[in-house]
Amino acid sequence: MTSPDPAASPASPAPSSPGPAVRSPRVVVVGAGFGGLGVVHALHEQGVTDVTVLERADEVGGVWRENTYPNAACDVPSPLYSWSWSPNLAWGRRYSPQPEILDYIRRTAAEHGLLDAVVTGTTVTGARHDGEAWQVSTEVDGAAGPTYAADVLVLATGQLSEPVMPDLPGRDDFTGPTFHSAQWRHDVDLAGKRVAVVGTGASAIQFVPGIADEVASLTVFQRSAPYVVPKPDQAYSARHHALFRRLPGTLAAERRTVFWLTEQLNGALAGESRLSKPMTKALEAAWRAHLRLTVKDAGLRSRLVPDYPLGCKRLLFSNDWYRTLDREHVDVVTGPVTGVEPGGVRAADGTLHEADVLIWGTGFAATDFLRGLDVVAPDGTRLGDVWADGARAHLGMGVPGFPNLFSIYGPNTNLGGSSIIAMMEAQAGYVAQVARRLADGRARALAPRPEVWEAFDTEMQSRLGESVWAGCTSWYTDGPRITTNWPGLVAEYQRRTATVDWSELEEVG
Repeated sequence: MTSPDPAASPASPAPSSPGPAVRSPRVVVVGAGFGGLGVVHALHEQGVTDVTVLERADEVGGVWRENTYPNAACDVPSPLYSWSWSPNLAWGRRYSPQPEILDYIRRTAAEHGLLDAVVTGTTVTGARHDGEAWQVSTEVDGAAGPTYAADVLVLATGQLSEPVMPDLPGRDDFTGPTFHSAQWRHDVDLAGKRVAVVGTGASAIQFVPGIADEVASLTVFQRSAPYVVPKPDQAYSARHHALFRRLPGTLAAERRTVFWLTEQLNGALAGESRLSKPMTKALEAAWRAHLRLTVKDAGLRSRLVPDYPLGCKRLLFSNDWYRTLDREHVDVVTGPVTGVEPGGVRAADGTLHEADVLIWGTGFAATDFLRGLDVVAPDGTRLGDVWADGARAHLGMGVPGFPNLFSIYGPNTNLGGSSIIAMMEAQAGYVAQVARRLADGRARALAPRPEVWEAFDTEMQSRLGESVWAGCTSWYTDGPRITTNWPGLVAEYQRRTATVDWSELEEVG
């Protein structure tokens, strides 16, 4: 008997004995990445099969389909970066590159019959509940598409699907090629070119070293220095793979170990672990040593020191970022960019840095959970208005007055460490339980009670106010509210979502 997987959401209750015959709920899922496809699997496990996934792109994959920049890879160890119900024995490295992850998603979705639910090339533009069901409007090839009726609507667009393009004077005046890292132009030859990169986040620390050898010069514009620690990466050997095939329990043991380690990182950042202070000090020491050992130029080292506490922004892992910035043909410009001109980028000190190609490494609109969707409740309330002062949802999924509406990777479910897949699996299991209750005829239209929603939000903001994220000015926040991060361990979230507490929900309409 194998030990349970701590990185998996606790098993959802088995489907109950059906009551009177009722129509199976129609479920529409928006987005076919890890989150959306995971919901389909959980629904199938609960016997709910009338599922349609609407995907704006031409294939599944989510962020791992979109982000194809050089050196794109995961910063979560491979043993933890898979669905618990389909472990991958064939990862090539400890930190998997983008092509391997995308292949895993495609292959697993096909093997488990999830692709049959997916409709590609279809952009969801809005959803309005007419008192009976959600009417989901779409766009196909730039024109109005079909409307889908849904008893359950699941928004699985995530926090990292909309690239941010800074609103700078002259942004559109640049005469050379310009693109965001999440929309990489593989048709642009960078060989021998002067390349300007704006941004130093999780994508930039991968693609900057990836293009450094081919460009003539690199100018990296850094508004705020990140904390970067060594990445304990390595290729998996044939012996490693053979061991997993012969003794499958070793793969489970490796996953449990990695899960435990990442939980310690989560706890340290959230301030909810007895190891918080020593672990934070250890990470700071690792960062400081890494910077000193890899950057010879003392002046450059001083410019690469963050001006905020460790954890305010995502901790980054790289073995070649600092080394790349220390190369002769690479320049780091600190401070804000004030404008873009036809021939280059203007810095705050007035200097024009000439460039042939401009790449935006400016991240994603993580706090914009609606992604431009107009979601309207039966009484005419717009979700955008409810979230005007910052998104919030009970357990990161539901909002009062919006029946059978759920978000995956929604407000307050992001992690400072560990694999977000474990959080999304927990959410998928919760959604599937609600859908099963509808299928059994024991409910029609459920949403969180207002007082439960308020209490959860109060808890989140209180706990987050005592974490390292309190007072941080970063993509974690939306005004004074911290709208993205979960304040505890993954295990806590799994416990709280494993079995739906029906007293927290009420019939709407």
